[in-house]
Amino acid sequence: MAFDRRLDTFSLAALLVSAHYGLGFVLGTAEKSLTLGTAGSLYAVSLGLGTIVLLGLAKFYWRQAEQIWTLLGSAYGDVVKVFVSLMSWSSLIGIEAVQLISGAFILKVFGIPTLPTMVVLAILFAIISLLPIEKAGWILRGLLVLNFLALLYGLWALHAFGDYLRSPIEFAQSLQHVSLPTTVGISLPTILLVLIDMKYQQFVVQAKDLQSLYRGCTLAAILILLLALLPSTVVVAAHNAGILPVGIDGKETLPYILAWIGGGTQKPLGIALIVSLLIPALGLGSSILRVQSKTVLDFNILPASVWSRIFVTTVNTLFGLAVAFKGGEIINLIVYFYAAYVGGVFVPFVAYLVAQTERYNFSKTSVKLSLFVSSFSSIGLLIITLINPNFSLLNSVELGIMGIGILSGVFFLLVGELLEKYFLKSEVEEKV
Repeated sequence: MAFDRRLDTFSLAALLVSAHYGLGFVLGTAEKSLTLGTAGSLYAVSLGLGTIVLLGLAKFYWRQAEQIWTLLGSAYGDVVKVFVSLMSWSSLIGIEAVQLISGAFILKVFGIPTLPTMVVLAILFAIISLLPIEKAGWILRGLLVLNFLALLYGLWALHAFGDYLRSPIEFAQSLQHVSLPTTVGISLPTILLVLIDMKYQQFVVQAKDLQSLYRGCTLAAILILLLALLPSTVVVAAHNAGILPVGIDGKETLPYILAWIGGGTQKPLGIALIVSLLIPALGLGSSILRVQSKTVLDFNILPASVWSRIFVTTVNTLFGLAVAFKGGEIINLIVYFYAAYVGGVFVPFVAYLVAQTERYNFSKTSVKLSLFVSSFSSIGLLIITLINPNFSLLNSVELGIMGIGILSGVFFLLVGELLEKYFLKSEVEEKV
């Protein structure tokens, strides 16, 4: 696949940051921080760590210049391509829904009903997703700066710059009070997701050269880690200052704080600060829809045209709206879908990477069997969890979803190899 490789270091870093720095990142971190303190930044910090780990595969993706499902499909067949792309597509619907849920809770501070809010945000997502990527990059850079300034103003108003400088130490200490399954359940799926996430790949392959690629990924990781601790520091500082009302919903924590800092929801500054929380959603929401549309259009079911892209984008937007009504805790809902995708695709992808080293080639039958079973297992457990939130394995819903997928994937990859080498081979020899 040919790409117009024109992204320099700063353009690539801005787009990589915008791929994950949305309402889930900001409001989800704030929601967690209300009960976990600075440890609420675990998900956001994991995204930064995942971007660092991505450096190990960045050159591979840049040279291949293909989506993960195209790579696996070329090696193991079109059925694998379709299955992997559908797994990616389904996970993105859930992530888009999270952005809509978050946006609805932000504007709920103004007393605006959630349904109209979700509809308007969905329309904005769709419009920006249809813009050329270069224009979107400049827009998102400006939007990220605005949101960053709003959080910095929150630190200044709460006299919490010293707290922010100490936040890395506070983060490490507060993690000791979080159970190990919870810590691993949030961090591991998130880090692994970054390695196989098309939202990142679509920008990585457009770096103009390897130097821009490595510098852009490194800069993005640094920026994400710096941004990760901002929302949690603001929430902790506000809690210590006693400005949060008893029983406040975690999703409304940051909007409430910014409204308080700005003098209330009736004041221009308060309105501006609250609205600034919506801005990162435009980056991630539009990025998600762009990838979803590309996934569907790559099947070549519809003719290549602007109208086909608009139609597919509209359908994907409606799916996101439908899922948004389910609700749930922001970070948990995000990682549930991450875990399902990682659980279904990670083992076949590792098998593909092993084959690239020419040390061992798993058979097509083995990889297909692994992909099918792991995908159905992780998606099945995800559906059960959404229906019954109290159900979990390994003392962590996220770890359970990913674990059942990876373990079943490894098991049936080996089963497939045994079948291929001993049973299927024997049948062929007998016929000969």
